[in-house]
Amino acid sequence: MNANQAIYQEFRQRIFDVVDAELLASLSEGELFEQISQAVELLAIESPRQLPNLVKKTIIKHLIDELVGLGPLQPLMEDPDVSDIMVNGPDQVYIERNGKLALSEVSFLSENQLLEVAKRIASLVGRRVDESSPMVDARLEDGSRVNIVIPPITIDGTSISIRKFKEHKIDLETLIGYGSLSKEMARVLMIAARCQLNILISGGTGSGKTTLLNALSHYIGNDERIVTIEDAAELKLQQPHVVRMETRTASTENTGAISQRELVINSLRMRPDRIILGECRGSEAFEMLQAMNTGHDGSMSTLHANTPRDAISRVESMVMMANLNQPLEAIRRTIVSAVNLIVQVSRMRDGSRKVVSISEVVGLEGETVVMDEMFCFQAKETSQDKVEGVYHCNGLMQRSELVKRAAYFGLREELLSSIRSVA
Repeated sequence: MNANQAIYQEFRQRIFDVVDAELLASLSEGELFEQISQAVELLAIESPRQLPNLVKKTIIKHLIDELVGLGPLQPLMEDPDVSDIMVNGPDQVYIERNGKLALSEVSFLSENQLLEVAKRIASLVGRRVDESSPMVDARLEDGSRVNIVIPPITIDGTSISIRKFKEHKIDLETLIGYGSLSKEMARVLMIAARCQLNILISGGTGSGKTTLLNALSHYIGNDERIVTIEDAAELKLQQPHVVRMETRTASTENTGAISQRELVINSLRMRPDRIILGECRGSEAFEMLQAMNTGHDGSMSTLHANTPRDAISRVESMVMMANLNQPLEAIRRTIVSAVNLIVQVSRMRDGSRKVVSISEVVGLEGETVVMDEMFCFQAKETSQDKVEGVYHCNGLMQRSELVKRAAYFGLREELLSSIRSVA
């Protein structure tokens, strides 16, 4: 611990010992700054060493961050280039910036300070975290998603994971600019969304699934009623007729939990045109497939899988979790009749996110689900730190549901021209 940290810890202890929480809550931002500034000035006069103004300003900022913000994490929350914050105990705070993970210079004074910040984050969202409830998964007021796990569950100290909410909206045009997909791929996805195809977005953690889902939702008609279902609300739809629903965990009495499956079942009674499930990961997959099969065309969801073929297997496994005792062949027929497109996204080794495959589910031959890969990304060998490659178009099958639906919506020629331009 350096000299400035020792001074901060001393000032912090003395101020926190006399601070009135109720009075603090009633102060405006300016009044709080004035009160803390006066307290720091008084303590600085009593200090045996003279403190430069810069040190005093830093102490004031850190104290305010602790009292009304997220403590040492507040500067990272205010940094627009930081997308993820991962705390592994008081001495390890990792960040993701521009797709790359790095150890930040931020640290906590102690495990106790880190635990206090974790408890404050939980209280901000009306939750509690303690030994009886050591895990919290929630959404902050700004839309950021936070997960907290405390000892004894975590061995080396409190863990906090924050996925920051992006204020600026990302559409397919923006993703083209990032090199995440080609113009032709974007046009096909726009048409698929407009033509009410059922779409699954598959990929690993942090690969950009929710970002792409948000981008695709821009092409849903304003005259459609949309119901969104998420664990922690991240989707920001632009349409006027949207009902947003969020799951709820059990209370301390272990009652009141509302699962995604219950929300999907309830959404079917709400007369939705489309249902968007933020992430499909359990028994709610069966109800989602039923919704796609019963007039809710254009529904969308994401799931964790490494390839389109793995995505099919994941859906099969999730449907089995519903304990319906359905034979595997019946489950596969349900998947084939419900899902139209599987879009595979991936985070590359240079931190960039790319749509690496767009596949259409076209049928069932024997026990095998048949898919037609329309587009794929092929990386080039390079010694540089940046992943480069080309997007290939493999064309469309004659029995393509996408072509039929595009013809119905008057978009057949626009679809075929997108395919022909790269074929």
